[in-house]
Amino acid sequence: MKTKSLGPTGVMVSAIGLGGMPMSLKGRPSEEQSIQVIHRALDLGVTLIDTADSYCQDESDKHHNEKLIAKALRLYKGETQGIIVATKGGLMRPGGDWVTNGDPKHIQKTIRESFEALGGQKPISLWQLHAPDDKIPLEETLGPVKEAVSEGLIRFVGVSNFSVEEIRRARKVVDVVSVQNRYNLWCRDPEKEGVLNYCEKEGLTFLPWSPLGGGWQVGQLKTMPWLISLAEKRKVSPHQIVLAWLRTKSPSVIPIPGASRLASIEDSVKAAGLVLNAEEIRIIDLQKPFS
Repeated sequence: MKTKSLGPTGVMVSAIGLGGMPMSLKGRPSEEQSIQVIHRALDLGVTLIDTADSYCQDESDKHHNEKLIAKALRLYKGETQGIIVATKGGLMRPGGDWVTNGDPKHIQKTIRESFEALGGQKPISLWQLHAPDDKIPLEETLGPVKEAVSEGLIRFVGVSNFSVEEIRRARKVVDVVSVQNRYNLWCRDPEKEGVLNYCEKEGLTFLPWSPLGGGWQVGQLKTMPWLISLAEKRKVSPHQIVLAWLRTKSPSVIPIPGASRLASIEDSVKAAGLVLNAEEIRIIDLQKPFS
């Protein structure tokens, strides 16, 4: 597995990560199956696992994914010392909805709960603010995050669903090493809005969430003639083509495809070694339905 530095930290992580969200939402697989998927990812060289306090079914189920990942790491018979678990906080799940909550008291509380859910033995590897709350100044929301770093609860800090201006504001409060925004064939906003360029210029890692589109879009990848053609010529899956394409967009990019089946993570990690040529990249870039 190829590796990249996590932002300016010098800590090396796998070039393809594992997104834990599908293992904890409605319709999730059994705990046994999820643990098998996590273990298989580790066997294949994945050292970056993305999660969140809100990867659960509702508020009564909060921190489900973090606890699941912590259990999988405890049960793994191989080395786990270098595994980076990146979690997020700042979203609530009332009734299964997704609601932003940047209240400093909530942020302080959920950081401590995530720390415990992930084992409570060492700092959270990477804690990310899940989204800005337009009802509360960003600087106030990030106050408890800065305190948690000083207290040793958090090692590194990232942000998610942020604009360039919001990233700049956040960096005035706390050191930021990564940005996690939506980026895939259907959503090119990071290119258009300058976030991807900013991350590359500033040496921050960019983690595309839903790199394969998410939901129905993942299945649609197998129905696109141009994508099927590219995949057949290279004898790989359409999903690998898309992940490899994302990796060409900037050296800052580390895709974190979600997986809840062994076949999914086994396929995704192969994209770390797939190098697209200029013509293949041009074909993907010019697809008008996704501009």
